[in-house]
Amino acid sequence: MTQDIARSTSKGKQFRRLGMKASENIYQLIIGFLLALLAATMVLPFLYIIVISFTDSTAYTSGMFYLWPKKWSLEAYVLILSGKGFINALKASLFITFVGTPINVCANAGLAYMLSKDELVGRKLINRLVMFTMLFGAGMIPNFINIKNLGLINSWFANILPSACGAWTVMVMKSFFQELPRDLEEAAEIDGCGTIRMFFRIVLPLSLAMLATFTLFAFVSYWNCYFSAILYLTSSSKQPLQVYLQKLVLSTDISEVVDVADDLAKKVPQEVMRMASLVVVVFPILCIYPFMQKYFAKGVMVGAVKG
Repeated sequence: MTQDIARSTSKGKQFRRLGMKASENIYQLIIGFLLALLAATMVLPFLYIIVISFTDSTAYTSGMFYLWPKKWSLEAYVLILSGKGFINALKASLFITFVGTPINVCANAGLAYMLSKDELVGRKLINRLVMFTMLFGAGMIPNFINIKNLGLINSWFANILPSACGAWTVMVMKSFFQELPRDLEEAAEIDGCGTIRMFFRIVLPLSLAMLATFTLFAFVSYWNCYFSAILYLTSSSKQPLQVYLQKLVLSTDISEVVDVADDLAKKVPQEVMRMASLVVVVFPILCIYPFMQKYFAKGVMVGAVKG
């Protein structure tokens, strides 16, 4: 009798486990299906843009393209890359990005490390001033007057310096620096290491994950510079890629924006040229992000202290 009850109980447990496993599998399938649909809504527009940009002009005008070009062509890319408009915009974006990014990271990291020290004179006042800039802003017109009085109108530094230091970035970096082991800095001080040397030789190597993250943020922000470029850059030859792309999308005569001969521009449909321009502008970010992605998954303090 007891054995029969035990057997029936074990069978009941097995059936429950099988039922739970089956329901879990169904749940995972439903979640996977929904995530696949969500990913498709994000991937398909990009795929559509890439397909059009590589589609031959005759195939595009006849509608012979779907999710894969019927006939490949690089005409749009050759035309855009050979135009003076794109070359000037590329120079502007490269200067703003590769000069502004290190300035941004160094300014934020330096101020954050300074504010992380309790012995700093006036630390509370500086903290409050930084927080004040996070909560209140002067506005567009006072900022424009300030840039004009500094003589930065129609200068690339007008797009770099106003955003070189941000309150939110400083606060996050300061919290990170405060969590670093104080024993390492004390040991370095005993060995005769100064503050600046300690910052570059000890603190920054321990902060690679955090620095890589904010470097990527700064890179993307400067590369996507648009509104400040419209406000402060009056010369079309100094405007970056985002303004160039906006003109290209809205213009009815693309040959003027690309700065190529009319007969060359007429060979490629305007929509194909617009899509090719989108791919060219987004391509650097797509190349850099996979290499920076690993720093987001790493633990901030992995390998920093052992023993």
